[in-house]
Amino acid sequence: MDYVFTPPPLVSLPVVGDSRRFPVRRVYCVGRNYAEHAREMGALDQADGREPPFFFSKPADALVPEPARVTYPPLTEKLQHEVELVVALKAGGAVIPPVAALDCVFGYAVGLDMTRRDLQAQAKEKGHPWDMGKGFDLSAPISPVMPVTTCGHPASGRVSLQVNGELRQDGDMADMTWKVGEIIANLSRYVRLAPGDLIFTGTPAGVSTVLRGDRLQGTIDGVGEVNFVLV
Repeated sequence: MDYVFTPPPLVSLPVVGDSRRFPVRRVYCVGRNYAEHAREMGALDQADGREPPFFFSKPADALVPEPARVTYPPLTEKLQHEVELVVALKAGGAVIPPVAALDCVFGYAVGLDMTRRDLQAQAKEKGHPWDMGKGFDLSAPISPVMPVTTCGHPASGRVSLQVNGELRQDGDMADMTWKVGEIIANLSRYVRLAPGDLIFTGTPAGVSTVLRGDRLQGTIDGVGEVNFVLV
């Protein structure tokens, strides 16, 4: 097939213990999936303690596999980190039953949903979309994918982030408001999921602003870690 210009390369991630790579189709993110993070963002709790999940997206080429250096983005003075468990799908579908949802998972990774918080806040204030606050270039550093055959389906374990060796975020996957299977099932009601989709599952409290030159390390027990420097 001929194209009017050379198409961009397929985005893919390394897989732990495998020479093959995980091809990425779409990147979805869950908002405010930890109660303490919702509170620090000024969101009110629902009466039952579970705000209905909502979703946004990042472009696949915002992913930065195993980064060493990430360029500080333009048009922001308030770049913030959000360390998250990332779900990598090997199967999909529409309206997936919760009991079948985990069968769609190939593996898990550690990701950072980097956020231009000032741009996001401006968009919220005006009722505009968040895209430029969330989906900018290099906004999703991510670790290699750990297959479920190695790590299983982690339901608890420490989720942490350090900046220059100082602990900033320290939570546990057990505190997610919506669990992985519930997230997959709920998201599949809005869009047809497919192999290659990634889902960032939300971040614990402790998000803070980072500066040029900062070294970030995100770690999730049993899944891995991602390290990079902002330049």
